[in-house]
Amino acid sequence: MSIADDLAPAGVLRASINLGNPILAQATPAEPTGVTVDIAAELAGRLGLRVEYVCFDAARKSFEAMTTGDADICFLAIEPARAAEVAFTAPYALIEGVFAVPADSELRTVGDVDRDGVRIGVNQGSAYDLYLTRTLRHATVVRGEEGTAEFLSAGLEAAAGIRQPITEFVEANPGLRVIGEAFMQIRQAVGTPKTKRPETVEFLHGVVEELKANGFVAESLHRSNQPSARVAPPA
Repeated sequence: MSIADDLAPAGVLRASINLGNPILAQATPAEPTGVTVDIAAELAGRLGLRVEYVCFDAARKSFEAMTTGDADICFLAIEPARAAEVAFTAPYALIEGVFAVPADSELRTVGDVDRDGVRIGVNQGSAYDLYLTRTLRHATVVRGEEGTAEFLSAGLEAAAGIRQPITEFVEANPGLRVIGEAFMQIRQAVGTPKTKRPETVEFLHGVVEELKANGFVAESLHRSNQPSARVAPPA
């Protein structure tokens, strides 16, 4: 069986795209753009396949598409809760997770946030939801479709998210500030179901490494105006 047949048995490469992460994908479901779209198109081209973009507004929905067989590849952050079902490449890009808090909050550092009585709004099923759920010892995660909306409506002590959207959220809501220190580094990678053959996963890994090394990923991030994301180092 060829890699193309294993990866895309229907003869078209179905790429799960998370439009809820504006660093990695932008525009509309009908005509998505961004680094994930570019990588999917490159993979399809190398395999002689047509690409189909299956777009979602949240990472958890993109992940579910993989587990239900509705997509062949995905672009998600590497997290243990996902790795049980998804075979990931090494990361192609690194982005940061940060906290927003009220301007007069006593929370000044990342360490301050993990204390009793602190409630943190997160997007349900996001990489930072999974990470904080796994690592917090005292603070509480409050999940919603939009963690920032939960933060505002419930008067929470903090909101977690990706640096660029959180910065824009704070700029649009006077009386808030960003804790400058990142609480996590989000490792964005290409994934495929673990049922795929090792040779197929190795092909994906090899292409990702090549696209990092030859400037493809950097150029795509630049073209989509995403300076807050960094190309991941070689694996």
